[in-house]
Amino acid sequence: MPLSVVILAAGQGKRMRSDLPKVLQPLAGRPLLAHVIETAQAIGPAAIHVVYGHGGDRVRAALAEAPVTWVLQAEQRGTGHAVAQAMPQVGDQDLVLVLYGDVPLIRADTLRQLVALAGPKRVALLTMALDDPTGYGRIVRSARGEVQRIVEEKDATARVKRIREGNTGVLVAPAKPLRRWLSRLRADNAQGELYLTDIVAMAVKEKVKVTPLVAASATEVQGINDKRQLAEVEAAHRARRAQELLDAGVTLVDPARVDVRGPLEVGRDVEIDVNVVFEGRVRLGDRVRIGANCVIRDTEIDADTQVFPNCVIDRAQIGPACNIGPFARFRPSSRLARGVHIGNFVEVKNSVLGEGSKSNHLTYLGDAVIGAKVNVGAGTVTCNYDGVNKSPTHIDDGAFIGSGAMLVAPVRIGARATIGAGSVITKDTPPDKLTLERAKQVTIDGWQRPTKKP
Repeated sequence: MPLSVVILAAGQGKRMRSDLPKVLQPLAGRPLLAHVIETAQAIGPAAIHVVYGHGGDRVRAALAEAPVTWVLQAEQRGTGHAVAQAMPQVGDQDLVLVLYGDVPLIRADTLRQLVALAGPKRVALLTMALDDPTGYGRIVRSARGEVQRIVEEKDATARVKRIREGNTGVLVAPAKPLRRWLSRLRADNAQGELYLTDIVAMAVKEKVKVTPLVAASATEVQGINDKRQLAEVEAAHRARRAQELLDAGVTLVDPARVDVRGPLEVGRDVEIDVNVVFEGRVRLGDRVRIGANCVIRDTEIDADTQVFPNCVIDRAQIGPACNIGPFARFRPSSRLARGVHIGNFVEVKNSVLGEGSKSNHLTYLGDAVIGAKVNVGAGTVTCNYDGVNKSPTHIDDGAFIGSGAMLVAPVRIGARATIGAGSVITKDTPPDKLTLERAKQVTIDGWQRPTKKP
């Protein structure tokens, strides 16, 4: 049967105490809803429908590229009402999987197992075992262990409240009877809402089998209603990603202090020190070592490269056997060939450095094309911006740039040329020659330093 996913994402999230809609609250640098959509995509549904409401324009704008159909719930009247808004988009022959925009850690494998339990005359229900089920609907079973109904806590008796199997809200139902059950929902409950959970009792009454699947952990299906719960889920997400890295053979100095906020591909014998943040899509080659306190975003780092502590690398391509940092910064569109050294307090922006080149101290390289085996001395600046235009600096193979040089772009330094320390270079320099530009040094006799009046 075709699978349609309905994601409920219309809630306001008042307890967040935030102007940002709840489903746009960030988890690992992305909106909560983005995580749910990504997981839904992973199981290959025919369609994904997102029911939105509060902050609707912002939600749609933030996820404009998502492959979903947007369904407006103009008035929030409960989960059953929300699912009903999407049903006109769903075919009678479909299975309907209901997910939630504030439950971001649910696994694709769990959803695949749940869908496999459903069918034309079968409802599959995801439940969870809880030490403290306070706040959750309870799963009421018969003496033979069969699911009979779900009772929300506000409507539960003291006896029902002692049940420790809680409702996650996630279920799979055949579309045709689901449509019928939704039309029969009534708001005669403590919250005055149309509960999706009431369809379970309806299915049982019609002798449609309700098959439960207990989630592997309550953390996987934890919903988020406030910033405390958001922080708890963030910590769980970090722990999950760290475990994945350990399973892949990565050495983590402290698994509790690494933060992976996007796809991270790793080679063999990779080492990562504490307080490292990976954002976007990152690839680390074999034997790469990342020092403490680094932020690496949308970057590829080839084998045997070492990144020393306190570096920020943003949208760069780092070749093999390079040394980076400490305290180096890469801005977007920079590329390093094999064996390049970028040292402390060096900033590289939109530049290419050839094999074996070095810039070890206190330097800015912007819009530069640098050949192989170039040495750039401390305090060098490629002066690439005149206030309106950005211009390139070309430094050919084997050049030596003395300390404190200002290379005023557009300019080209010839192959194996030497630039004297302290020079301001405004014209192209020939290869194999020393070029320097310095004012005459003058000592003023009889000069006295100004003194403050008493």
